[in-house]
Amino acid sequence: MLAQILAVSIFLVMFLLIILDKFQRHTVTLLSGCATLVLVFGLAMRSVPAALETLNLHQFFSLSFWYELGPGGESASGVNWSTILFIAGMMIMVEGMAKAGFFRWMCMTLAKTVKYRTVPIFVAFMIMSALLAMFIDSITVILFLAAVTVELAQLLRFDPVPMILSEIFCANLGGSATMCGDPPNIIIGTSLGYTFGDFITNTGLIAAIALVATVLYFYFRFHKELGKHDGQQAVLAITCPDPSSAITNRRDFTLSCGIFLLAVVLLITHAQTGFTVACIGVFIAALTLIAAGKDAWKLLQGIDYKTLLFFVGLFIVVGGLEETGILELIAELIGTISGGNAILMVLIIIWVSAVASAFVDNIPFAATMIPVIRSLAVTTGVDLSVLAWSLSMGTDIGGSATPIGASANVVGTSVSAKEGHPISWARYCKTSVPPTIVVLLISSICIILRYF
Repeated sequence: MLAQILAVSIFLVMFLLIILDKFQRHTVTLLSGCATLVLVFGLAMRSVPAALETLNLHQFFSLSFWYELGPGGESASGVNWSTILFIAGMMIMVEGMAKAGFFRWMCMTLAKTVKYRTVPIFVAFMIMSALLAMFIDSITVILFLAAVTVELAQLLRFDPVPMILSEIFCANLGGSATMCGDPPNIIIGTSLGYTFGDFITNTGLIAAIALVATVLYFYFRFHKELGKHDGQQAVLAITCPDPSSAITNRRDFTLSCGIFLLAVVLLITHAQTGFTVACIGVFIAALTLIAAGKDAWKLLQGIDYKTLLFFVGLFIVVGGLEETGILELIAELIGTISGGNAILMVLIIIWVSAVASAFVDNIPFAATMIPVIRSLAVTTGVDLSVLAWSLSMGTDIGGSATPIGASANVVGTSVSAKEGHPISWARYCKTSVPPTIVVLLISSICIILRYF
């Protein structure tokens, strides 16, 4: 009991300090992680194995960490080093692409194509974010699009925050459509034996309907703010240099494009090849550094280490909730409250998963819920796949509501802050909570109408 109280208290204090935004958030999570290791695992539990399990350092020496030997090969508890290595690898790749002029070339080409109008760019980027996230990890999509957005903002002189917020939300929505789009879906699919086709024909249809509502929401929310810059865009159309001038070195540009395309192929096919995201991240980073040659050190200096440290501390604190059984208690409560009513069970799974994923990383929560929905399907006779789609939409979409609910949120807000456009908790939640509720309502209605 003491361990549970301490674990919850540390998490709540950490969460409050992050919201107040008085200290750097990586400092807050690292100190909270240390408190979890000392107070929860040391003082209350007196369990070295629990601490070691949460730190997960043994993962690096496991073959399954680098190559999936079978379903569920990647660990989803404790510090998710796979996610951290993948993010680091993508950061290095993005730095290499930026150095080669890829992002500036793309944003200038796009700006010229739509005659430097911000609203068409805004809508196009939302749709692009959702489509890319269906096949590429949402973290990669946001690393890529946020960098382009900042470049466009500098070129067209508008606030990039509305675009970045909409891109983050659409990336999470697009990720819910396929098995490889978001980490919880990968866990659900591999654990329960569902395929890419299963997801695209079930959660994919829901995501498509929700995307229409999402684009309309963000359009009506920000089109006036972004459209007020139209007067100066006619001048920019004349004075801006040709997009080809952004390519400073054609060799580096070609190599960076090739590495990016290789990363896309590896991520799309990783379920077939067996290469884990950790392996892909390290491999892509190595290729980028080799291609950079003498400039490799500059690329390493460009990594956002604060974001990586933020993840480490956050995973440790969430590990405290896992090891003390808090997440398991939440999951078991769903089965008790539903009382065997299938529709009520689906609604509880969607909404409880969404609320929990807004505050606790959705990866461990999804992993905790899988044995629960499997048990519920056996004991109540409810179709397991229906519960799986409910869990998928709840965890994927619920994570969009807060800056720490999903990995893409953390990365996107970090890129924005790094470029001089910090996004406060208040601004993030004020923008993202309403569409989150709308998409969850759409998901609930679609699942009930289709399966009951």
